[in-house]
Amino acid sequence: MKKWKRVLLWGVSIVAVLVGGVGVFAATYAPPQRKATELTVDRTPQRIQRGEYLATHVLDCFGCHSARDWTRFGGPLSGTKGAGGGCLEGYGFPGRVCFPNITQDPVTGIGAWSDDEILRAIREGVDRSGRALFPMMPYQAYRDLSDDDAHAVVAYLRSLAPVENTVPKSSISFPASFFIKMAPKPITKPVPAPDPSRIGEYLANLSCKGCHTPLSDKHELILAKRFAGGHKFDGPFGSVMSKNITPHESGLGNKTREEFVSQFRGYADVEKAALPLGNRPGTVMPWLAFSGMTEEDLGRVYDYLRSVPPLASK
Repeated sequence: MKKWKRVLLWGVSIVAVLVGGVGVFAATYAPPQRKATELTVDRTPQRIQRGEYLATHVLDCFGCHSARDWTRFGGPLSGTKGAGGGCLEGYGFPGRVCFPNITQDPVTGIGAWSDDEILRAIREGVDRSGRALFPMMPYQAYRDLSDDDAHAVVAYLRSLAPVENTVPKSSISFPASFFIKMAPKPITKPVPAPDPSRIGEYLANLSCKGCHTPLSDKHELILAKRFAGGHKFDGPFGSVMSKNITPHESGLGNKTREEFVSQFRGYADVEKAALPLGNRPGTVMPWLAFSGMTEEDLGRVYDYLRSVPPLASK
């Protein structure tokens, strides 16, 4: 065999080995995670009540994990709460993203999961098997959820009646399927409750920051433009851009605390607020869920947003 042919053969072989090795690595790489413990959450009535408030009105868990009627403003729930929200495909997603059943059904839901496995999914981004969750599940924001509040959410989820409803698994295309494995991060120390003077910041980071902050080319939040809006969302609700909610005139502007709170509370009557869209645009903003936040909490969020640097953003 001529020398150049041997060199070419060796080159092709090396490339094949490298490509194969990268493929195996990408397929077998496990996201950073800690082993779930035997922790059991105490399910007191007070904790369940707090968990219901957080899951329903602050974190809007059921906005994804339930069927929605997108022909009406705000997409009110159209199926059993927590029984799964089906799948989204297209709309710029790298594959099929599905929203699983989080009721207590042991086969199709999370009834067989341990309390710490649920906690790990909410705040650390891995499922019961240790697989990375697609970051549309906002676990990177929920890392800031205090231990007490995270336990309250688990206690409430445990109170949901089991509903048998199988939702397909998410199927993410390569290379996104590999890169999302880098997003989970284990929590290795206690997460304390926020200081009473910082509850507005705590709530805003949990509920507002993830949507009202623009993304980089790597789909990471640009924290230097925190709360400046410009995050585009495409889905069955249409195509919308999140609003600037900094104190700049292009954001909150001169809106008063009372106006801010009343804007949210105005959606509390779902039947009146969730009108048929017809030819009007829809919204992904969870007005219907957030309308159930207390006036005190909404006011705290407003006060905190007033304190962040004003940023110009259309």
